[in-house]
Order: sequence, then C-alpha cells, then structure tokens
Amino acid sequence: MNAKLGVVVAAVSLVSTAVPAVAHHGFDTEYDAKKKVSLAGVITKVEWTNPHMHVYIDVADTSGKVTNWNMEMASPNTVQRQGWGRNALLPGDKVVFDGFGGKVVESRGALSRISKADSRDKPL
Repeated sequence: MNAKLGVVVAAVSLVSTAVPAVAHHGFDTEYDAKKKVSLAGVITKVEWTNPHMHVYIDVADTSGKVTNWNMEMASPNTVQRQGWGRNALLPGDKVVFDGFGGKVVESRGALSRISKADSRDKPL
C-alpha cells in the first residue's frame, strides 16, 4: 500500500511541476499565429535577459505615428549559438523584421526573422 501511495505522490508531483513549464513556453498563450507582421523600424533597446531576449523597435505607420514594438526572441544562449553577438543589434540600427503579433497587446510580438535594413538576415 505504501509503495502505491509513493507512486501516486511521485506522479502528482511530476505533473504539477511540468504543467507550469509547458504553460510558460506556450506560444499560443501570448501570440496569435494568424497575426503575421512584416515591418521596418529603428531599434530603441535590446535586452539580453533570460529566459527570452527582447528587441524594442520604433515603427512609423503611414501617417507618421510611431509605435514601439516589443519583440520576443529566443534565449540569449540560443541567439549567440546561432551567430548573433551582443553588438549585432544595437539601438539606432534600422531593421526589417517578421513575426507574430500579440493576442492582447498588438505591438508585442514573437520575432521570427530580423535583419539590418542594409544586410542579410540571420535565422533566429
């Protein structure tokens, strides 16, 4: 009986710790795969923070109104392994980028591609 109880407790513990990890990494919780964005703008800030990097980009619409987009990237470790250094994206850089808009905040998104306006892009 004690062995069965131990197995049940272990299973419940495993499930209860796995659910938050899956919830944190769920793309669908924050972003909408149907809201594809392709924009150009100027980087205002780059955050090399865990668990995900963020790039903030000022984008002007056709009327001249500027919106600051907060685009989430992979972890700093992943980004560096893919060839991006800390000086690859800097405030003031003109960039073009693709991604997916946020479900709640439209100017928050998941970045899928970014490149400086005058160079080739790199994968994320």
